[in-house]
Amino acid sequence: FVGISDFTAFQSAVLAQTGAVTWAGPALGADFGVEGGPDDIMEACFDDLLTGHGEGSGWRIPKERRAAGTPEAPLTEFEIPSARLWGGNLAVLTALVGTPYFPQVDGGILFVEDVNEHPYRVERMLTQLLHAGVLARQKALLLGQFTNYKLAPHDKGYRLQSVVDWLRAQIDIPVLTGLPYGHVATKVLLPVGAPVELSVQGRDALIYWGHLR
Repeated sequence: FVGISDFTAFQSAVLAQTGAVTWAGPALGADFGVEGGPDDIMEACFDDLLTGHGEGSGWRIPKERRAAGTPEAPLTEFEIPSARLWGGNLAVLTALVGTPYFPQVDGGILFVEDVNEHPYRVERMLTQLLHAGVLARQKALLLGQFTNYKLAPHDKGYRLQSVVDWLRAQIDIPVLTGLPYGHVATKVLLPVGAPVELSVQGRDALIYWGHLR
């Protein structure tokens, strides 16, 4: 099974009830049926999945957008040798909290993304996961793409970077940004429920699952 966005509900239920692995990845119509053809990188990742050659996904952690004179968070180097990767659409995940279909993953690596959600709403949903005890039980949090919103006057300048800063002050685990997954053309495929290795060296991050099968 491969899917994205609302498909997170199905993937979470499968993981919670059976422990089986599904794939977070492209949608048939939205990604393969677009005018001009699918994104090359996304299509290559999907081909690797079909042929059994996909072993991992890497990305470059972006520089943080900060006001002049505000220091950027220091770069780190670390490895998580084995942790269960899980997650998906943030709004869907938070809607499942407290139900039998929300995965109870301890010591995992959680990834989230969303679309059409202003930063203050993203913070609200992350706050729900925080106070439900979900975030503290993970080894790392990966923030994917949060797209298709425009800051309005009522946002009062509250940006996604503000959410990241707030989040890092709440939990004592790595919070990485820029994961190329979400409602964007260029997206990687991720094995939901599979054990993976996470390696970070400066701005270079790699999720690897080839040797952990």
